[in-house]
Amino acid sequence: MEKREEFTAALKESLKAKDQTAMSTIRLILAALKDRDIAARGQGKADGIEESEILSMLQTMIKQRQEAAKIYCDAGREELAEREEAEIEVIQKFMPVQLGEEEVAKAVEKIIDDTGATGIKDMGKVMGALKSQYAGQIDMGKAGAIVKAKLG
Repeated sequence: MEKREEFTAALKESLKAKDQTAMSTIRLILAALKDRDIAARGQGKADGIEESEILSMLQTMIKQRQEAAKIYCDAGREELAEREEAEIEVIQKFMPVQLGEEEVAKAVEKIIDDTGATGIKDMGKVMGALKSQYAGQIDMGKAGAIVKAKLG
């Protein structure tokens, strides 16, 4: 099932279940997707953004909520932090299974071999390949550190 269909089906489910958190979070996902589709159409992509870009968008949404939850916790606003955490859980349901550290290291080594990267100057090339091949499966922050260690 395509991600767009998955979002629509999940929205219908949350409406039936009267799950306010899921409903509002999925609506936020659909709004962000619509914005990106409109921008993509302006660049000549009639079908909107691709699946890998949708996964990247979801990953960004998770990261934003993690940062907000931390800020709320630090400020003593536990109820707001819990709401952010609940939204993260909803978004993660649409993400593929995350790779473990060993799997990420193997993927990085494979990409380095495939791209012929030899030094830190090739980091952008390696990160770009990781993003396109493993969209949504790898935390790019952690992968960046692994790439830097291997190429540095």
